[in-house]
Amino acid sequence: MKILLLGGGGREHALAWKLRQSARVERLYAVPGNAGMAQEAQIEQGDILDPTQMADLAQRLRAGLTMVGPEAPLVAGVVDEFQARSLPIVGPTRAAARLEGSKIFAKEFMRRHGIPTADFVVCHGPGEAHINLGCFGFPVVLKADGLAAGKGVVVAGNAAEAEATTSAMLAGQLVGEAGRRLVIERFLAGEEVTFTVLSDGRHLLALPPTQDHKAVFDDDQGPNTGGMGAYCDDAILSPELTGRIIEGIVRPTLDGMAAEGAPFRGVLYVGLMMTAAGPQVLEYNVRFGDPETQPLMLRLASDLLSLLEAAATGTLDQARPEWAPGATVCVVAASRGYPGEYQRDKPITGIEDAEALAGVKVFHAGTRLRTGTGISACAAPEAPGTQARMPVPPEYVTAGGRVLGITAPGSSLREAIARAYAAVEKIGFEGLHCRRDIGRKGLNRQAPGARCQTQILQPDT
Repeated sequence: MKILLLGGGGREHALAWKLRQSARVERLYAVPGNAGMAQEAQIEQGDILDPTQMADLAQRLRAGLTMVGPEAPLVAGVVDEFQARSLPIVGPTRAAARLEGSKIFAKEFMRRHGIPTADFVVCHGPGEAHINLGCFGFPVVLKADGLAAGKGVVVAGNAAEAEATTSAMLAGQLVGEAGRRLVIERFLAGEEVTFTVLSDGRHLLALPPTQDHKAVFDDDQGPNTGGMGAYCDDAILSPELTGRIIEGIVRPTLDGMAAEGAPFRGVLYVGLMMTAAGPQVLEYNVRFGDPETQPLMLRLASDLLSLLEAAATGTLDQARPEWAPGATVCVVAASRGYPGEYQRDKPITGIEDAEALAGVKVFHAGTRLRTGTGISACAAPEAPGTQARMPVPPEYVTAGGRVLGITAPGSSLREAIARAYAAVEKIGFEGLHCRRDIGRKGLNRQAPGARCQTQILQPDT
């Protein structure tokens, strides 16, 4: 089967890497792809935000299945166009993708269907924001309504910070048009957990839980990013909590979307806060998480294509995925300055050395392959006093804020963390920054006498 994969980040590299392991994949195409994905897929050109263009491409390539990685094409209606042409695709329609495309829609949807989430108010302008800003006390959470590449959520610690952030967001200075409307939300204390499910519109399949690390610095300090690392470990959630989340949050979400005429098919990411009152929804995403996908794909021991086909064809109840025991950890190597301004075109070294460690895979996110000519000391000069210009071997250089996702397995979380950071030490580029505490919360949870929110919650009475 020929597969078309839309997207070009670390998540898509992980999906491409896993899809290439399927004996049933005849050819894998990616648009726009990235430098690392070129090892797994044939890179195609095109605008993934143009549904007509993508459907035309799928038809030209005779793709038997298309997988959508990022959220923007889904919100733009790529699935609707594919369905109109009877082209197989994994992902929700434009109407169902509103769960991520609009924070306001998502919060009001949860309110309509009794899904646990933080109290909130919606603000359409500075006047409403000024009146409501202090209604939940401080800290308070401010969310841009539209897509903001993981940067549309700000936790304001005091009134002055909240006023400044609100004014800048509504004026379009922080995340552009995405922030012209915003949600003011009560701050929830606890640990965040990512709960991912596949849905075919009728059946659901829960994947192992993961935990992302959104703040740019250790100990959850600094501004939010798209994600600085994640780990996958069954011990994140107890079986009892998993059941509560499925029955109290996931099923009501899928049932609610169906009742509103937008059945959800594809990948549903539920971002949870594990509070003393129980799991509450922070956000929905309508695709695999990034960087959560990287440790998920490293743990998946069976065929990814079969799971995606089942989601696309309504046969997810027959899926029986296999997961490797132990844990997996992904550490993001980012450019200095991210999520703000950062430099590009810094040569990257050590990828092969990192991947020489047992089980380690380095997924590319913001890289490009630089080729060209340069001065070669070994070449004979064309004339006395001149230097010959010879081809320079291709090299990977930085091209984004999140550059690489260094991902490692282990028989335990502690072993996976140690192996991931051993691999990080092999990687080098000017300005490399990474968090040094990815997975630490999981280790703390396992410590004798630990009382972590993800383990001690009791059923509501």
